[in-house]
Amino acid sequence: MTERNRLTLGKFSSLTGREVAQAISWNRRDFLRSVTGATAGASVFSFASLRALAATRARKVVVVTFGGGARDEETFMPQGQENIPHLLNELIPQSTFFTQVVNHGILGHYVATASLATGVYETFNNFAAVPPDHPTVFEYFRKDLKRPASDAWVVAPSNGFNRIGESGNRSYGRGLGAGVILPKRLLAAALSSAGEPQYEHLLRDNYETPLYTPELRGSEVELREMAEILKLSVSQFADHARNLASPDELSVYIARQLMRQLAPSLLWITLHDIDIAHSGAYSLYIEGIQRTDRLCAEIWKTIQSEPEYAGKTTMFILPDFGRDSDTDAGGNGFQHHRTGDTLSRTTWMMVLGPGIRQNVVIDRAVQSTDLVPTLGGIFGFSPELSTGKQISEVL
Repeated sequence: MTERNRLTLGKFSSLTGREVAQAISWNRRDFLRSVTGATAGASVFSFASLRALAATRARKVVVVTFGGGARDEETFMPQGQENIPHLLNELIPQSTFFTQVVNHGILGHYVATASLATGVYETFNNFAAVPPDHPTVFEYFRKDLKRPASDAWVVAPSNGFNRIGESGNRSYGRGLGAGVILPKRLLAAALSSAGEPQYEHLLRDNYETPLYTPELRGSEVELREMAEILKLSVSQFADHARNLASPDELSVYIARQLMRQLAPSLLWITLHDIDIAHSGAYSLYIEGIQRTDRLCAEIWKTIQSEPEYAGKTTMFILPDFGRDSDTDAGGNGFQHHRTGDTLSRTTWMMVLGPGIRQNVVIDRAVQSTDLVPTLGGIFGFSPELSTGKQISEVL
């Protein structure tokens, strides 16, 4: 056994942060290659060639992020593979998979998702009802490409994300962001208007800080607007919710309706079920992983089945960050992400779609902030204030 192979997860106490990151990357790589037969990859498309491709085809992008991520012990390591059968057996073989995506920013779900959406590590209070400071990918997309408001949407997990669609940057002004749909808020309004009891399992808003109640301002879509936009009555929405097991299932249901009715070119879906880990119940954390695995596959199947998306859509799947290790005395293992250690900051990303090489593993480190410039390369807009870099392997 080589020294590299001896660097297994859970045995990081004597290693530097860089060595830990490399070990995480190698473990994911070796495991994925043993399961899928994936090969190492290098860049094949230039930015110029992608711009030419974008000019000749109606490109669409669906970004799926999820809060808090899941550790390799419960996913990509052999003992966790039973929890992600769809990722392993259906999606990864079709994707270019990045084993080392590093988040150098604040490890809070709203601020980290905002950093993914702006390409800058945002520094505002994670529990403040504020917009991102820097222009979002939605504003770059709409302003540079002159796209209408109906072409960029966010389906967000909780009220705290209601400002994610549009920044506070004055150079971009109001009205250039994405529409934001908060399914839990819509369901609460639907149940209230119908005089029905609250569905507690679908409506819990924040797993990390249950007392947090944000001020609701921004471009979030209200109940009556949703009925008109999605061609869905309030009673239909409430009736369908009765059959759902979690808030993320509600979000995916809304995302499907958006795809069928408006077919936006840029759709951002943020899932949140895994973050129930903050409750300290390991079984619920595992259920969240398994459900997220299934929902990611369902989103990809929807893309393939919808005429407006099939054959021209690139899907990105990535956690916003990771979770604490069991060996860090300052953390709480799977339950939290408060230490800022390497396991909390190092996650992964998979990219699927036309022009993306299949069953390829990329070992080099990329940053969370690289997503927005990469989307710029796909669509042909310039994210001038982003600090990230384009990921050449998918361009």
